[in-house]
Parts: sequence; C-alpha cells; structure tokens
Amino acid sequence: MKFTATSRSVQGSSASRRLRRAGRVPAIVYGGKSAPANLELDHNEIFHALNKEEFHASILDMNLDGKIEPVLVRAVQWHPYKPQVLHVDFQRVDASQAVSTKVPVHYLNADQSPAVKLAGQVVTHGPTELDITCLPANLPQFIEVDLGHMIGNSRVHLADITLPKGVKYVPHGEDVNPLLAQAAAPKGSAADDAAADTPAAE
Repeated sequence: MKFTATSRSVQGSSASRRLRRAGRVPAIVYGGKSAPANLELDHNEIFHALNKEEFHASILDMNLDGKIEPVLVRAVQWHPYKPQVLHVDFQRVDASQAVSTKVPVHYLNADQSPAVKLAGQVVTHGPTELDITCLPANLPQFIEVDLGHMIGNSRVHLADITLPKGVKYVPHGEDVNPLLAQAAAPKGSAADDAAADTPAAE
C-alpha cells in the first residue's frame, strides 16, 4: 500500500494546528540509519487509509518528496470525538531486520463447527490481534484461525494453529500460549449449569 508524505520544517503546537485547519496531518518517521523526520500528510488520504485493516499490518510504501521508503504505522492519535486524525508515527523498515508489530486475527467457520451445529454451544473468540515478530517479507496482513473443527466444550490455543512461515508470537509475560477460542453452552442454560462442574476439553 502506498501513501504520500511531504517534509515539514515548521514544528510546534501552533504550526500543527495550522496544518490541521488546512486539511493536513502532522506526522513523524523514525528508525533505521536516518534521523527522525517531521512530515505532513493529506488528511483525507490518510484518514481513509487508516480505516483499512491492512494499512496497520503491512509494509507501506511512503512517497516522501518523490522518494519511496518502506515504513510501518506505529501510532495514531485521533481526535476524541471528531473523525479526525491528529498525528501519525511511522517507523522505517530494513528488509534485513526483523520487525515487531500487531496483526489482526480472523476467526473462520465457527458457525459450521460441531460445537455449534451438533452441541448447540456458543464459540467465543479471544484476542482480535496478536503481537508477532518476523522479517518484513514474511509479515502477514492477518492470521486466520479455522474453528470449523471445534467440538463441545473444546478450546483452541495458539499452539493448536500453525503461524505463517517465519512468524513468531511475542508473548506478554508468561502467557506463551494464549487462549484463542472456546466452545461452551449458552449462559444460563441447563447445559451451562452442568458444565460449570466439568473441566473443558483441551
């Protein structure tokens, strides 16, 4: 994915306010062997780009003053109640260096699983994104988790799926194998009461 940026020489809060009034967004790019650089972006272009899931989990081609540079989105500041982007942070990407970022998780086929169709249970999802590390060339736009095989009272952990080639999960603390999904009887049902005393299948 591509977007256009322009070098910004004037800094400070008043300059940023003037930029925003003119339909521009202040930004910064850092990392790599170059010094951090202040940028400005077209608000409409970056607003629509940021509303696409893949923009947050892809190596982006930033056209900065006519020169293409690979970057990742690192942080976005939004207006508290207006649909307005206030500031964006980007990080330069080196093809030979691993990057750490978050990628979305897509859960598939839960409604087709035996847990739902045969056992009448509900499948609930865990995290909507995972922290991963990989070389830029291996960065996935999302990770798919197929839940079509789940049976009643079963669980799916990270260790039960195969991550894309070259991708490693970055755990939080000691949670090296997070729970991604579980099947259980609907809350308040008789089966739910009975299952409360029964360990879930792993």
